[in-house]
Amino acid sequence: MRRLPRAPLLPLQLALLVAAGAPEAPVSAPRSLVWGPGLRAGAVLPVRYFYLQAVSSEGQNLTRSPPGQTLFKVVIKSLSPKELVRIHVPKPLDRNDGTFLMRYRMYESVNEGLKIEVLYGDEHVAQSPYILKGPVYHEYCECPEEEPQAWQKTLSCPANEPQIAKDFASFPSINLQQMLNEVPERFGDERGAIVHYTVLKNHIYRRSLGKYTDFKMFSDEILLSLARKVLLPDLEFYVNLGDWPLEHRKVNETPGPLPIISWCGSLDSRDIILPTYDITHSTLEAMRGVTNDLLSIQGNTGPSWINKTEKAFFRGRDSREERLQLVQLSKENPQLLDAGITGYFFFQEKEKELGKAKLIGFFDFFKYKYQVNVDGTVAAYRYPYLMLGDSLVLKQDSPYYEHFYTALKPWKHYVPIKRNLSDLLEKVEWAKENDEEAKKIAKEGQLIARDLLQPHRLYCYYYSVLQKYAERQSSKPEIRDGMELVPQPDDSASICRCQRKRTVREEL
Repeated sequence: MRRLPRAPLLPLQLALLVAAGAPEAPVSAPRSLVWGPGLRAGAVLPVRYFYLQAVSSEGQNLTRSPPGQTLFKVVIKSLSPKELVRIHVPKPLDRNDGTFLMRYRMYESVNEGLKIEVLYGDEHVAQSPYILKGPVYHEYCECPEEEPQAWQKTLSCPANEPQIAKDFASFPSINLQQMLNEVPERFGDERGAIVHYTVLKNHIYRRSLGKYTDFKMFSDEILLSLARKVLLPDLEFYVNLGDWPLEHRKVNETPGPLPIISWCGSLDSRDIILPTYDITHSTLEAMRGVTNDLLSIQGNTGPSWINKTEKAFFRGRDSREERLQLVQLSKENPQLLDAGITGYFFFQEKEKELGKAKLIGFFDFFKYKYQVNVDGTVAAYRYPYLMLGDSLVLKQDSPYYEHFYTALKPWKHYVPIKRNLSDLLEKVEWAKENDEEAKKIAKEGQLIARDLLQPHRLYCYYYSVLQKYAERQSSKPEIRDGMELVPQPDDSASICRCQRKRTVREEL
């Protein structure tokens, strides 16, 4: 069989491999490391979180879970005994590589502040206890930071996002009047899925254009969540709630492309891309309304690499013909591939021939060493979750992309497979024959996903898109006929007194 390209071996990876073969030393609580946005009072998020690196008494970072039962725990209390606050603090998530993810969701705000104790057994870890001086606000508190740069600094937002720069390169200026004239006619017919938004004085207004706009609840909730945290710029824009990107005009055409905002991009479109509704919703509803989210997945990555089933795995709907091909390949090569369709809609006539697979919990995907990522109607929105797992992702070549794909490199973060899947079995064979390299690629993919897909990074990304959009608008936004104020969710009724000197809401 032809030998396929190898990913370069980095020094860090060599160190990890060497360390992985040696028994782990006992954990030193004082030497262990703690960091993350959940230790900053001003980093208001639906679920606050921070990280812990277990370190040995010799000062070496552990690269596997400490032996025995996890002894790390977190205790969070109000600084003032007079302030009773409801905080959900689950057990630390063991990421199986010597690091842990700590999460907590606040249901009330505190004025005095919080005390966070990070313990290993009965011993304080690193600089514990950590004091978050108040006020510390919960997710539904309307107290936006009036200085966006201060908010971005608190969240450690990156200075640049390559995909945002690429998207806006086609739009040095945005003609709002052209948008008002063309968008409803081109995209807002009865089959449309467009929502027209105006942000004015940190209030969100919208009107629906088209029949299929039920998914506006996802764009509503992230815009409201942002507006509760930071003063948004005044702007007016259109969000595409459908699967496919819409704007296919070329930059040199007359008239030129319109800056429609979408959740998915493609090589032949000019839409401006935001994080998908799926990972946005999972971030907002983490530890509450969803089971799988960008944080919980990190502590549920299945057995260790050596104990995973050495097969490629896929489960999903019949939303693309290649998925049917996967099932046929699986039937012919069960020793390499376990693939099944869990629901038929597009190709119902194929169910009798290919069969219908039982639903399986997403965390159980990671019992397998290799995950096949094949497009659905557009990019498969499971991809971020697969990347955060502890398996090697075999990614189908695709014209579609999500907001973070520009940072990913084939053979470093994933193994590419052809669009027609003609080399899939060959790539699985390669992975089996080159187990250490496959393991390294899986780890590199996981590490970059952990960085790019942190919940606070999604907020940074959303704000940066809105900010750049507002900077390019040629006229002032207005509240148009048919627009309605988007109401805050019921949760916002929780008592929350904003203690900044002056707030946007007080000025209105």
